Amino acid sequence: MMKVSVHILTTYLAVVSVLCFWCRLFFWGGAFAVGSLLQFLYVISVIDRLPFTMLVLRKALKLVWGLPKVIMVAHAFTVVMLLWMSLWSFGAAGVVASSMGDEGRWWLLVVLSVSLFWTGAVLCNTVHVIVSGMVFHVLFHCGQEESSSLPPSSLVDSLRYAVTTSFGSICYGSLFTAAIRTLRWEIRGFRSKICGNECLLCCVDFLFHLVETLVRFFNKYAYVQIAVYGKGFNKSARDAWELFQSTGVEALVAYDCSGAVLLMGTIFGGLITGSCIGIWAWIKYSDRVIMVASTAMLMGMVLEWW
Repeated sequence: MMKVSVHILTTYLAVVSVLCFWCRLFFWGGAFAVGSLLQFLYVISVIDRLPFTMLVLRKALKLVWGLPKVIMVAHAFTVVMLLWMSLWSFGAAGVVASSMGDEGRWWLLVVLSVSLFWTGAVLCNTVHVIVSGMVFHVLFHCGQEESSSLPPSSLVDSLRYAVTTSFGSICYGSLFTAAIRTLRWEIRGFRSKICGNECLLCCVDFLFHLVETLVRFFNKYAYVQIAVYGKGFNKSARDAWELFQSTGVEALVAYDCSGAVLLMGTIFGGLITGSCIGIWAWIKYSDRVIMVASTAMLMGMVLEWW
């Protein structure tokens, strides 16, 4: 089932590309065509990892589902994110409806988009730190996965720690981790397909080692170290990576594609949102279809992220 699901995004990107070419939007048609091709190549390169990824997602869901307070935290931060998006949408709508030139509006939308994604990443990683702290209490202090064993103060302590002492590290890490992780996935998938071309393989190996170096300093596992030990972000990232290498878990971490699968769902949700709003904008405001659809796609991706 997962194998079918991950190919849906490839198909949808291809369909959108064809529609863009049909509407003479050649730039966007080419962009979606390239995206569809890259998505297809990536899925083919990791198709054998999907059963393990499904197992990881099931285990994680089983653990989190047994902790009602974790679900409560996620819902609370979802409300915060919706409030922020409501405020953000007023600003974006004002930019789209303004009388300034297209170039100025695009630049303002880029700035607003960065603020939207960064805020979304900060809130998401704050939840990550809170949940990591709570799960740590359960697994290491109580030795079992039942919600009844969760200490009463664990939620308050984890929340206070995440939004005070560790908040700077969360904001700092949120700027880099998603982009670097995505780049690492793409290079790893591409690298596995070019074994016959030595020159190209050397170039890709150089990029791969460069990204591996960045991963040592910016990786999502740092947030667990932040939650448990209270370290700074860079030190947490290095310690987490060294822990993986010293224990041999690095291979399992590299084999897990759960983050990529969830990212595909996020992109697909954003594309669906952008397509629906784009059709509406094409009927109402035909001169601003791309701008409105792009903004809607970004908002849809952030909502799917949650």
